[in-house]
Amino acid sequence: MMLVDQYKPKIPLRDLCRWTMLPRSLYYYKPSGGAKGIKPSSHTPMQDGSLVANELVVDDIKTILSDDFVCYGYHKVTHELRQKEYVINPKKVYRLMDQNNLLLGKVIKTQGKRKWVKHRKIEATKPLEYLCLDIKYVWIDGEKRYYYLLTVIDVYTRRVMGWILQKSIKQMDVIRLLRKLDLEHSLKGVNVRM
Repeated sequence: MMLVDQYKPKIPLRDLCRWTMLPRSLYYYKPSGGAKGIKPSSHTPMQDGSLVANELVVDDIKTILSDDFVCYGYHKVTHELRQKEYVINPKKVYRLMDQNNLLLGKVIKTQGKRKWVKHRKIEATKPLEYLCLDIKYVWIDGEKRYYYLLTVIDVYTRRVMGWILQKSIKQMDVIRLLRKLDLEHSLKGVNVRM
């Protein structure tokens, strides 16, 4: 650039750029100094075609996050806003939450020894003294969806006594599984732990 500026009064700019292999667009480029990309929108569309100011969207986000036991990230908030008929993408929700300090931030890990954990450990002395129920969320690739896997485990032997794999598990499904196990193993006096 400095070489082109030095000889610019004597030689045409087109020739100087060609000799130095500098594209003319790069020579004329002046950085704007602002944020890259287009200016963010100030309104958000609704499914009925109306527009809502972003300040009202932020108020709705605050309402969603103010419920008891709600610890949502921006993806879950996006889903909730779409339920309220907003036409909005996760990037915009992230930007609005970031600008208003509504993001979760880093999860803080506890320090020190936790005394209550020792009371949760079960010490079984024989088979079928304690049964433990464990439920997991499993992706089934052929179905392209998640299923619930409920497993009943004998605490002493660590053997799987029975299991259910379904799209949803209701109370009656658990009762049927425990009845089946009772018929096979006679569960009288067995402690069942969730």
